[in-house]
Amino acid sequence: MKLYNTLSKNIETLREPDKNKPITLYTCGPTVYDETHIGHMRKYTMDDTLKRTLKYLGYEVNHVMNITDVGHLSGDDDTGEDKLEKGAKKQGKTVWDVAKYYTDKFFETMDALNIIRPDKVVKATEHIKQMIDLVKHLEEKGFTYQTDEAVYFDVTKFRAYGRLSGQRLEEKKQAARGDVYVDPGKKHPADFALWFKRVGRFKDHTMHWESAWGDGFPGWHIECSAMSMAYLGETIDIHTGGIDHIPVHHENEIAQSEAATGKKFVNFWVHHAFLQVENEKMSKSKENYFTLEDLRKHNIDPLAMRYLFLQTHYRQEMNFTWKAAKAAQEAYFRLRDYYIRIQSVVNNLLAPEFTGNKLIEINNTKRNFLHEFNSFISEDLNTSRALGTIWNLVGSELPEKDKKELLEKFDEVLGFNFKDLDEIKLPSHIQDLKVERDDFRIKKDYIKADEIKTELNKLGYEVQDSAIGTIVIPGEKKK
Repeated sequence: MKLYNTLSKNIETLREPDKNKPITLYTCGPTVYDETHIGHMRKYTMDDTLKRTLKYLGYEVNHVMNITDVGHLSGDDDTGEDKLEKGAKKQGKTVWDVAKYYTDKFFETMDALNIIRPDKVVKATEHIKQMIDLVKHLEEKGFTYQTDEAVYFDVTKFRAYGRLSGQRLEEKKQAARGDVYVDPGKKHPADFALWFKRVGRFKDHTMHWESAWGDGFPGWHIECSAMSMAYLGETIDIHTGGIDHIPVHHENEIAQSEAATGKKFVNFWVHHAFLQVENEKMSKSKENYFTLEDLRKHNIDPLAMRYLFLQTHYRQEMNFTWKAAKAAQEAYFRLRDYYIRIQSVVNNLLAPEFTGNKLIEINNTKRNFLHEFNSFISEDLNTSRALGTIWNLVGSELPEKDKKELLEKFDEVLGFNFKDLDEIKLPSHIQDLKVERDDFRIKKDYIKADEIKTELNKLGYEVQDSAIGTIVIPGEKKK
């Protein structure tokens, strides 16, 4: 498996699968103060595709995802107010109620997209002790300093700071807007808060805990380091997130983690590109902020969104339109219905026994499709080309049994749940016509048999003859 590593700026080869050594995967989870939108859907669908691909290729995967329910300020650089507190004020609810409501909404959306749940979902508010312990350790090693308002990580003491983003420390500047509050005791613009004290602008912060530095709450960045190391160890194989996390959040995670352990924090950094809507940034003010409910209003199947996301490489910016969503849904429905149809054919027909050159030809063709699909998904998740392989398979001359087998195999990565689709159940009157036609064929009354075939065609069914009888499959109504 090869993946683009943001840290090295190269596509690198992942270590070989080892049943006794799972790939450790940490995916940045949601800050649960607002709705899950289609930008989130794309990120988590592609995280899911990465995990499915790893498992498909024989890797064991230990997957942890966080839920940020405290400490994430509206500015990633410690400016602004806590997003949970802001959401609670706006909605007239407690921060705890807001966090629970949007956590539930997040997982409702993930389930609709058929995204496999992480092995461990970890909430920030349930890991305050681990965060305090990590800050203490950094303090003991001389990487922190205190102001009246917070405990900060001193980035000038971590010489490798900036290697993920490629930005030098001297290029880091503090926001200059007059409405942005800056702690006067902060030494460097890039220094970041590990622990906020419950004073000044945060004196009324609802969520707070006792610590060696006074009553307060953790900074956003320390959360991911503390929780990932608690469950995945000091070095993680793969860490994912959006490209917006590169210059601040993930840079800070690296600094505090490696300062604490002296070890490499992450082997592979995987970042997802932005999703725009009608070539504009998504925003509620522009009324282009779409959620699961909006998909339902537009009659878009969430699994069609999986198909839409797979059409664009995860590192390529994607532009969402309802026209594109509907086109993706049509393609997804065609693929889904094709699987159901060949499932019915396979289940109604005795599988032909091929021997000799024909069997060799079939096996070689199957291997070619497998090799092509595997090579595309193994090369930095080239899902768009993998979809092309699937449509080539659909149009191939392979027997239905082999197509069904390959589609189910590829679906381990696609995540459409083909195996759970029901075989076509014919209405009783259609089943009666099918039996009647078989009787006429047995009697060699082919005129009557053809009349019933024409009738079935008019009712919207495709009719196929086989050695064991009539096969009836839903198709298009004939006028």
